[in-house]
Amino acid sequence: MEVTRDQVMAFRAAAHGLGDASVPPVDPLELRVLDVGVQDTGADGARWALALRGADPGPDLDPDHLVLAWTLRGAPHVYRRADVAAVAAAVAPYDEGDASKRIVDAGRPLRAAGLTVREGLAVVASTMREIVTGPTVKGDLSRELSARLPAPYLRECRPCQAVHTYEQPFRLAALQAGLELEPGTSPPVVRRVPGWAGPAAEVPARLDAVRAVLRVNGPMTPAHVAGYLDGTLAATKAHAAGLGDLVDVTLPDDPAGPRAVRWLAEADQALLADPPTPRGVRLLGPFDPFLQSKDRALLLPDEAARTELWRTLGRPGAIWYDGELVGSWRPRTSGRRLRLAVATWSGDAPAGALARGVEAAAETLAGVRGQTYDGLA
Repeated sequence: MEVTRDQVMAFRAAAHGLGDASVPPVDPLELRVLDVGVQDTGADGARWALALRGADPGPDLDPDHLVLAWTLRGAPHVYRRADVAAVAAAVAPYDEGDASKRIVDAGRPLRAAGLTVREGLAVVASTMREIVTGPTVKGDLSRELSARLPAPYLRECRPCQAVHTYEQPFRLAALQAGLELEPGTSPPVVRRVPGWAGPAAEVPARLDAVRAVLRVNGPMTPAHVAGYLDGTLAATKAHAAGLGDLVDVTLPDDPAGPRAVRWLAEADQALLADPPTPRGVRLLGPFDPFLQSKDRALLLPDEAARTELWRTLGRPGAIWYDGELVGSWRPRTSGRRLRLAVATWSGDAPAGALARGVEAAAETLAGVRGQTYDGLA
């Protein structure tokens, strides 16, 4: 299947639920992005990402129906509460090499002690489960965990001037232990998932991590998928080979390379072939699921613009207009008043439909934040 970049961008807009401003409010549980998880980082995290897609997650992320947990890349993500056991199984490393990649440098001392990484993660998870019997602040959990675990699990942290557990095993083991995060807590508060009986024995097709990534940010190359999962390319390919429902897609002049082959979930072929035309203006948060795709050169062809948008520190949000990323935005807050600093990649000030859309989106953002919009900075 060969498609154009325009088709890919329109497909992603539709899959994300971004593409039509006229769509009435939707039930957040119906959003496809909750299959892969909505990252909750920064002031404009998961609540704003869901609001952009027409859903009202409530001020506390509707704890009866949504759950917040550390998962992919060790970042906090929101999922449907009913899916939490299957999500725990879906986001677990595929094999030993995959586990080692995901925990970065924490695998070296485990292997030196004669342990596999997955054995080490299981020990961290079981110990965390023993410690957390009620809501527990992350720092308190870390201190108690560090006191109970032997040397291969610990590192000397110079910024903290203390010895404690490695960060990625701590985060990646939490959901495997049946632990979730309390939304809106800083520092994070960890608590037990009610009714937890362990990760699910089987994962529904829609929650399979590879499929879920492709169903919102496809088509992607295998390397892009592995990057999204923070795993190894070999493990990602091996897992995908067993799915049986992925199709190959190519793009003319693909920025991933002239011979690049991308994956797509078979069920999405019709939508990719003839996606609806995206319309409207959205102020995507810095960690919005639309921006998490690793094929950034496809999302935003201008290299200087990519450097600005995906900064390592202090990254801005993105202005999405009729399916394309056209600029950046940053909040400027004074008390309960919100102003917006806006820049377009062209260097021109927003005008016409774009300007009106930015103003309307900013009004909505202020409302979600509990603030009053006070114009552009």
